[in-house]
Amino acid sequence: MMNQFSTVEKNTDDLGRAIALRLDNDSPPLSYNVTERLRAARMQALAARKSELSIAPAVDLSLSAGQATLTWGAEGGSLWNRLGSFLPFVALIIGLISIQIIQSESNTTEIAEIDSALLLDELPPLAYTDPGFLQFLKVNQTEASEKH
Repeated sequence: MMNQFSTVEKNTDDLGRAIALRLDNDSPPLSYNVTERLRAARMQALAARKSELSIAPAVDLSLSAGQATLTWGAEGGSLWNRLGSFLPFVALIIGLISIQIIQSESNTTEIAEIDSALLLDELPPLAYTDPGFLQFLKVNQTEASEKH
């Protein structure tokens, strides 16, 4: 893609040079005032073009061997571009941490409910060591919540 743009730009420059040469050859000599105004206007146009050319895209796309690679370009990108590309990563990390906290609180609440059920029920001490006891409490808790 870069080659297409540089070819178009080169063709445009060549056309401009050809037109300028033709105008130079066919026009009568101009006065000093006119040539100085034209020279000043040309300098302004060149300065404006240089500022346009210096504004390059922040990211370059490189294609090779069927793979696309994004790079920061020649200047490395501005601080705002880097910060803007870093913010989604920060949002992702904050979201993952929030999910972890919510799940942890949910697990803590579930364990607290089981502990309170254990402390309020009248069971023999051996029932607490039974491997299926936790499953029994979960089944009873879901049945009790369905009844209400």
